[in-house]
Amino acid sequence: MAVQMRNSAMPRCAADRLSRRLRSAKGQSMVEAAIIVPLLLLVTFAIIEFGVLFYVNLALENGVSQAVRYGITGGAMSGMTRQASIESVMRTATPTLTIADGDFHFSHLSGGAWVSGLGGPGDVEKLTVIYTHRVLVLRPLFPSGYVQLSVESSMKNEDRFN
Repeated sequence: MAVQMRNSAMPRCAADRLSRRLRSAKGQSMVEAAIIVPLLLLVTFAIIEFGVLFYVNLALENGVSQAVRYGITGGAMSGMTRQASIESVMRTATPTLTIADGDFHFSHLSGGAWVSGLGGPGDVEKLTVIYTHRVLVLRPLFPSGYVQLSVESSMKNEDRFN
């Protein structure tokens, strides 16, 4: 009889060990971390990317505003044209952005319509800057991988230029 008890006790012991192993949560935390961490990193970097986009937009708005304020005086920096001076003021106001010459579009109001080029004394002048920003984390949301930001400001030129 003792032999029968030993044989019946062995499978019960193995069943207990198997049951304890299945109920064990040793690897559960690792599996949960492997699922959650990539999602948290994606959300974190997406928030950072949106922050950078908002910064670029605000920097452009500030720079265009300062450039137009300079432009309405009709002044030009020494050795530069009026247009190059306005572009220089814009670049100085946005030192962290690289703005190409082709991104600047100058126009003025003439006869009720916007005409390309700088205006004269008393004209309403508008500066439009179209900036292309490369997206890193949010690339799936933007098929080309770039976001085009357009900022403009307009003001009336002073009646007399210096």
